[in-house]
Amino acid sequence: MTELPGRVRRAFRDHEAFEQIDDDAFESVTTPFEGVVRVVPAGDGRFEYRVTVQVPMLDEVTTGRVADVVEEGWYETFALRVEDVGGVTSRERDLDPAVYVEDRRAVVEFSFSELDERRGADDAGALIDYVEGTFVQGIIPGYDYTEPVTTILSRAEESGGSENR
Repeated sequence: MTELPGRVRRAFRDHEAFEQIDDDAFESVTTPFEGVVRVVPAGDGRFEYRVTVQVPMLDEVTTGRVADVVEEGWYETFALRVEDVGGVTSRERDLDPAVYVEDRRAVVEFSFSELDERRGADDAGALIDYVEGTFVQGIIPGYDYTEPVTTILSRAEESGGSENR
């Protein structure tokens, strides 16, 4: 494995959303979901940013059971929304996310290459935030939720309440 240049590590260190967890990996610290970016050389001074975000399936964050048909519909909608990722990054990218279920989690993977390490870190963070926002859009009213959904909903209510005052 080739060690990442200092400029790439600095870009992530200076970015408030990330902490370095391995030689080539950075974890998002601004979302309750697992968001990890692996960076590898891609040639010509460019780097490939491999973004993986894992969110719980709906039944994993509710106190009661979610019917299989509801969870399947939730997942299908989540996957479709994630695939409609255009306009999230700082520049137009040909993003073709992989979305699948593993160990009761929906896993989303993006990959893109970038020459500018700060733009790469920013875009990786934007993709992680997009997946979190997509998850939140899919919260179905009428269920009693557990963490991290209760905290997310509480933050949203606080933000919404402060704007209306």
